[in-house]
Order: sequence, then structure tokens, then C-alpha cells
Amino acid sequence: MSATTKAQMPSTRSASTWQHRLAERGVDRRLWLLLPATIFVLLLFVYPFLYGLSLSFQPMNGGGVLANYNKFFGDAYQRDTIATTLKIALPAALLNVLAAVPIAFRLRGRFRGKRLLTTILVVPITLGTVLTAQGLLNYLGPTGWFNRVLLDLHIVDNPIRLTNNYWGVFFSLVITGFPFAFLLVLSYLSGIDPTLERAAATLGASKAQRFRRITLPLLAPGLATTFLLTFVLAFSVFPSAVLVGNPAGSTRVISLAAYQAAYEQYDYSYASAIAMVMGVVELVVVAVVLLWRSRLYTGSTGGKG
Repeated sequence: MSATTKAQMPSTRSASTWQHRLAERGVDRRLWLLLPATIFVLLLFVYPFLYGLSLSFQPMNGGGVLANYNKFFGDAYQRDTIATTLKIALPAALLNVLAAVPIAFRLRGRFRGKRLLTTILVVPITLGTVLTAQGLLNYLGPTGWFNRVLLDLHIVDNPIRLTNNYWGVFFSLVITGFPFAFLLVLSYLSGIDPTLERAAATLGASKAQRFRRITLPLLAPGLATTFLLTFVLAFSVFPSAVLVGNPAGSTRVISLAAYQAAYEQYDYSYASAIAMVMGVVELVVVAVVLLWRSRLYTGSTGGKG
């Protein structure tokens, strides 16, 4: 045996011992593949969050560490943006989930034209917020085809306002959020074993009973997750509130308040405080929904749900 080989043996044994010790603690080589993703999350998510949190306690004009938060909650014009955003995001997320369930339930089977119909339903993902807003202005605006038809048929005397207000933002969130809700619900439904429903059918259960007693409980965790994801997407609404809403009035959402603090008032610490409030409100809604889910159904979901 050469001297070089003898020198390499101790290092090889120490490496093997080190790997063995890590394996005993449940750490193997495959877990090291998570290291790049962990670094990515730390650099692009955790660090910005911690930086924004610390910045929110450093008010630009002094007044104590909680001055920015006192400023926000002490101003009704700013504080009301929370309720305004919730009034838009919660109904939009709920409608997306409720609309996605029956459609996904029908499309989980096999029939002719399924792929085409699925493609049509998810096309709004490719449009983006700006194109969606432009389409709403063209079709539902005061001079759009919808109002023109109503006026030509003498159903209304004046155009119905469906844009540049609450409804414009609401429709935009429904259009852009439904494809995500539909794909998620379809995925969860596909993970439920269909033999469970067949077994219930052999015992005399109707379609409504099978859905209420079997499918819905198994789908409940997936519905909660889908609602939360669509809610977070809707709660961070910004372009729609400006393009098809009334950013100075009924659709002045909290993200717009943070933007104005940062890029109009150049008070980045105040903007960070508003962003932290925004995150806390989202976490409260997430906690409430997860608590409801745990009380509604516990146990295995029977699939992806």
C-alpha cells in the first residue's frame, strides 16, 4: 500500500463516520439538495421580512418605536384600508372557490372536449391584470357593449357603473383568481378515491348524500387551502384597484396605502409598518380558516386534499 493511500484512509474513515452520524439523526445526502432552496428563501423572503420589520420600528420623524403603527391606526383614512381590502378580497376568494367546486367536480371525469374546456377556463392566467382590466373597461365600461345593449333594449336609461368602483375590482379578482382556484380544486378532487363514492352508491346513497357525506369532508382541507391561496392573492390587489377601481375612494386598499407612503411620501419606515400590518391581517385570516378546517374534519384526506 502506498504512502498516499495510507494518508487518505483516515480522512475517508472520518468522512464515513461523519455521514453515519448524520444519518442516525435523519440527515442524508438527499437533504443537502434542499440547501440551495433554503438559501434562496433566506435571501429573498426571510431577510427582506426581517429588514422590513426592523425598519418599521425606526420612524423617520421619531416618536418612539411604535410611532408608525400609532400613526396608521390613529388615522381613520389609513385604518379603513384594512376593512376595504377585506371587503374586496374575502368575497372574491369565496366566490372563486364556490364556483370552482361544481365545475371541477364535473370535469374530473372523462368526456369529449374536456381538454378544450379546461384550457378555456385557465386562459385568464395568461392575460395578466392589465389586459383583464382593459377588457373590463371595454366591455363593462359606460360605453362598453354591455351598457350599449342595455341602452338599445331600453332596459336602463343610464349606463350601469360596473367599472372604476368596487365592482370593477371585484370582477377583475374573480377573473384572474378563478383559474388558480379551479386547478387546485380539480387536483384535490382527482386525489379522492372514486371507489368510496361507488361503495356508498351500492348502499343506496344518492348523489347529494355522497357529495355531502364523503366528497365534501375529504375535500374540506383542500378547499381551505385553495381559499387561503386565492385570498392572499386577492388581498394583495394593487393594479386592479387603480385601473378599474376608485383608488382615492371605495377601492383604496392597504397595498395602495403602503405604495403611497413609500413612493409619494418617501417614508419607507411607515410603508414597512403598513406592510407588516398587511401581513398580520393575512395571518389572522389564515389562522381562522385553519382552525375552522381542523374542527370540520380531522384525519386522512384520502388523497391530495
